[in-house]
Amino acid sequence: MPPSTHLFERPMDMPIPASNRSLALPIKNRRPRLLPGPVISVLLLSAVAGYSQCRSGDPNGRFDGSATSAQAGKLNVSLNLSCVSGHYAGTLDTPTGLYTVTRGSFAEDRLSLQFTLAGSVVTVEARVAGNSLTGTFMTADDKGPVQLERTGEALPIAAAGSSPVSLTPQQWREDLVYLIRELPKRHPDPFASTSRTAFEAAAADLNARIDRLNSDEIYIGFDHLANLIGDAHTYVKFPDDNANLPLDIRRFGDDLRVVAVAPGYEQALGARVVAIQDTPIARAQQLAATIAPVAETDSLKESRIEGFLTTGMALHGLDITADRGLTRYTLATDDGKQLMVDFRALSPGEEPKWIHPAAQWPISEQPVDGSGKCTWLGSAATLSCNVHKILDLGSISREIRDDLRRDHPDKVVIDLRQNIGGDFNLGLKYLIGPLRKDKEINRKGRLFVLIGVNTFSAAMSNAAQFRTMTSALLVGQPIGERPNSYQEPRQFTLPNSRLVVRYSSRYYKFVDGPDNVVEPDKVIVPTWEDYKNGRDPVLEWALEFRN
Repeated sequence: MPPSTHLFERPMDMPIPASNRSLALPIKNRRPRLLPGPVISVLLLSAVAGYSQCRSGDPNGRFDGSATSAQAGKLNVSLNLSCVSGHYAGTLDTPTGLYTVTRGSFAEDRLSLQFTLAGSVVTVEARVAGNSLTGTFMTADDKGPVQLERTGEALPIAAAGSSPVSLTPQQWREDLVYLIRELPKRHPDPFASTSRTAFEAAAADLNARIDRLNSDEIYIGFDHLANLIGDAHTYVKFPDDNANLPLDIRRFGDDLRVVAVAPGYEQALGARVVAIQDTPIARAQQLAATIAPVAETDSLKESRIEGFLTTGMALHGLDITADRGLTRYTLATDDGKQLMVDFRALSPGEEPKWIHPAAQWPISEQPVDGSGKCTWLGSAATLSCNVHKILDLGSISREIRDDLRRDHPDKVVIDLRQNIGGDFNLGLKYLIGPLRKDKEINRKGRLFVLIGVNTFSAAMSNAAQFRTMTSALLVGQPIGERPNSYQEPRQFTLPNSRLVVRYSSRYYKFVDGPDNVVEPDKVIVPTWEDYKNGRDPVLEWALEFRN
């Protein structure tokens, strides 16, 4: 994604596996996280310093409208404002996240508010006239007009991404109305993959069933609607308390196998998944497919499905299990034995010491700090760089440049198989640009880019650009995300449940021709034998390649 330093900074998509956080495993917590913006220092206008309290009758409620950024254009925003114990509290919902009120005042007809999110600060100064707020927002490097209209009473204050509070069917219906109104309005082409008629029919069906659904089932219904839009960046995020289960699974051929577990579940490691509760695994996959993006490749859908099948909230919402916190898996071992293992959900934020089948992992699967790590493979005279994010690439770029001058490697390998995206312009500047200019390395058989199903967002874009702009050979598996599609995500928050809805805002085209996919020059699909023995046949092929 292109960079942005203004108030409405674009968040980065981050598909992250549960186990070890370094493996390109199923996308359990597949939902992108916000990219924290730079710390912005803001001088509040003098009106804020003079008044620090609110009183009964001062402006409050739910306000909807727009803010026009000098850098990003007109954006939809919502203000939820309450006077609590004599002080303003609430949130400003923007396309990149939910800002929290940290200070506010009202004097005469002037409302002054300060908001923060992950170190970023914004102020709003507005005049109040009836139900209208008209004024400006300001950050250190951006400002513009704000126009809001009061649309109702203030909603209970809750953090975006937290588990929905106990809502009434009417409150869920209000969220549904908001979702089906705002998502098609904000997405640039919402009915490219699913007709408006089909979308509205699915919404009407969900509305008719809300009275008899639990909150997890309603979440599944909302996410299904979002995934009908079709692209991989449009969905409803799991809340933080999504009941992740202490295992990961991955497909090898026709089998789904347990590839990582938390301590205490070692008996399940390596076994094939036969059923979840009483649901055969094939049927469970069909159910989970209802919350996969309809217009992406089958491989991306399968990867996301694998993650859903180890997330208690999804399993409960899909009616596979009756208890989101405890799930029984029926497993089959390679020696013909069948066993049943009960997995209890992890606490929110809990990160156990994951156990994997192989005692020693290849460098491509080992943890990295920051955006990536380069390793000198002396026996192969190769510099291999495992890049996990297309962000903060300056140090990696310097390491590559220094190594090219010092060691003159025979080959350079850029591994994007576990890359969660970021800003493709940074990939162009720090990876593609320098390697493209090096006449010794930018030759067939000397520069390799490793790709896979979970090469995501900006990493997918850069992989396609490596092909067209350099002599690199792409090795691995076809990328799951379609290169010509709607991307660049923004978001909004549902008013009652506080569920976060992500949506694409711009169309990108990265490949020509009839096949809308980034295919490797050499397809290599790792097997279960490779995986359990700690082998990386994709990297091995690149190291052994000879012109």
